[in-house]
Amino acid sequence: MEQTNAPERTFREKMHEIIFEADTKYGTYFDAALMLSIVASIIAVSLESVSSFDAKYHTQLVFLEWFFTLLFTFEYLIRLYITRDSIRYATSFFGIVDLMAIIPTYLSLFVPGAQSLLIIRAFRLLRVFRVFKLTRYVGEATILGTAILQSRSRIVVFLTTVTILSFISGAGMYLVEGPTNGFTSIPQSVYWAIVTLTSTGYGDTVPATALGKSLAVFIMVMGYSLIIVPTGIISTELIKAGEFSTRACMECSKEGHDFNAKYCKHCGTTLGHSGNSVSSASPVDQS
Repeated sequence: MEQTNAPERTFREKMHEIIFEADTKYGTYFDAALMLSIVASIIAVSLESVSSFDAKYHTQLVFLEWFFTLLFTFEYLIRLYITRDSIRYATSFFGIVDLMAIIPTYLSLFVPGAQSLLIIRAFRLLRVFRVFKLTRYVGEATILGTAILQSRSRIVVFLTTVTILSFISGAGMYLVEGPTNGFTSIPQSVYWAIVTLTSTGYGDTVPATALGKSLAVFIMVMGYSLIIVPTGIISTELIKAGEFSTRACMECSKEGHDFNAKYCKHCGTTLGHSGNSVSSASPVDQS
């Protein structure tokens, strides 16, 4: 019986497996090396902002900056080459971050100081979710985002109410204390009211009269009471959001379908098989 061998993979396919897939041996090595390079480049950029350290090791820091920039530029070009839809990768979130991580160094040739923007490379560390198999937490993040989005109208009402209370409290404190006790204007008093209401309390301005202190106590207690309001709003929506699957429709990319849904409730397209609550993503999105 003649045995048929599987077709040999091309160079692009092998490189795609290493760079875009963390489940393989060499893919894990590549991602680990990438994480270390990103951390090292961020440390180098941070140390460059320390004047005493930069004065002593400026040449070495500049060398490291260009070394990592050229390394990440080569990596970015390789990603564009091995991806079938290069435009899709280039316009994806990580594609834009990868590009923005190398532009500042080249921009510094024309705009001095632009290399400080290289700190944006920290966003590339988000790949740690894929490297260390943390993608299962994306589902929980999606549910949290859905809950916040669904409760946005109530959050706006809550913030509006807090703002109005801050203006009223600030105006009242301005009338009670006045400029002699540090409340020089209504905006300054409103600033104090917001700081007090949020339990921050910088202590740069404090009431001196008995009536002012009484009003301050009322604002502090009100601030503690208001803390539980947004928690209750979002918690309610979290319960509702958790009742739906995060499967995305192939046609309109909408989520929030029932677990047993067969068709998209937004456009009517047949949904895929319901496996885990976290929908699978393409290699470009996972990168």
